[in-house]
Amino acid sequence: MKRGLIGVLSAVAGMAAGAVAGSVTAGTASSKKIEEMAEGQRKVHELYMAFDQWLRIRQEGKTLVEYFVKNGYKTVAIYGMKELGERLHDELQGSDITVKYAIDKNADSIYADVDVLMPDEKMDLVDVIVVTALYYFDEIEEMLSDKVDCPIISLEEILYEV
Repeated sequence: MKRGLIGVLSAVAGMAAGAVAGSVTAGTASSKKIEEMAEGQRKVHELYMAFDQWLRIRQEGKTLVEYFVKNGYKTVAIYGMKELGERLHDELQGSDITVKYAIDKNADSIYADVDVLMPDEKMDLVDVIVVTALYYFDEIEEMLSDKVDCPIISLEEILYEV
């Protein structure tokens, strides 16, 4: 009888330990998922705020071209060819500002009216690089600062200075 009781108690203890370990693992996975969702929400919020500010600028009858002219930037490279990068490229077309190339870590899968380079490729000289990947600006600036000899600015800076 003692053996049977010890066996049952061992089984119960094993199940309890397994339940605790499973809860901890699930909790860790759940926490990671929650953090990923929060990061995604922060990225979407930054994108929303950028487009809102850009629309305000346009409603005032201004364009981003004014920023480049005011700062003497004639040649530009755009880092990030998703929504903001595409819109910046479109806005600069037909102006005196030349987009010489774009830079994107997914260059192989991007189709644009301009050459798209990988971040590790050799880059021609431009007056400024505009980073449209707002959420990752600091790490992109750090990565590019050793490779180029021009200002690296965030599109966000332009949007709030026009």
